[in-house]
Amino acid sequence: MNKAQLVEAIAEKVGGRQQAAEAVDHVLDAIVRAVVAGERVSVTGFGSFEKVDRPARYARNPQTGERVRVKKTSVPRFRAGQGFKDLVSGSKKLPRGGEVSVKKAPKGSLTGGAAATVKKAAAKKTAKAAAKKTTAKKTAAKKTTATAAKKTTAKKATAKKTTAKKATATAAKKTTAKKATAKKAPAKKVTAKKAPAKKSTARKTTAKKATARKA
Repeated sequence: MNKAQLVEAIAEKVGGRQQAAEAVDHVLDAIVRAVVAGERVSVTGFGSFEKVDRPARYARNPQTGERVRVKKTSVPRFRAGQGFKDLVSGSKKLPRGGEVSVKKAPKGSLTGGAAATVKKAAAKKTAKAAAKKTTAKKTAAKKTTATAAKKTTAKKATAKKTTAKKATATAAKKTTAKKATAKKAPAKKVTAKKAPAKKSTARKTTAKKATARKA
């Protein structure tokens, strides 16, 4: 029996082929999504679907007999329930009319929790997306802070250089002024010493003239 035949088999019971096809699609989709998310889907009396992790191992190629390394992988697994096993083995007989009776599914099984499982998977995806956005925002904030810190450091360094240049220029001006003052000071002293010499010469000349007149 393939999927189309399965739909035809339940079409009369659910009110039409379209409704049956949608029901089968929804059930299979819920099972697949739950198993992929790592959940165990259990239907009491029928069986359970789960995800099984297989470690890396070595196997042999059945055609060549060559030893081949098989990578780590995950596979789906179905385990038949006891009621299903009993019907297949013949220890219990199928009812002639109506549906095969199974026990009421517990909480978390396909009948009672398929929708909840799908919602959990969607909630996990949303949580992951929110976590990624939060991480991206934190990274952007760190980059902004680092850039601001670099700019502040650069400004401080520029200010220090400017202050140092101003201090150097001021020191150079003071040194130049001191040198100019030192050069001018000796010239004034020399002039002061020469002045008395002129006065002495004038006095000697006057004395000579007076002596000449007396003679």
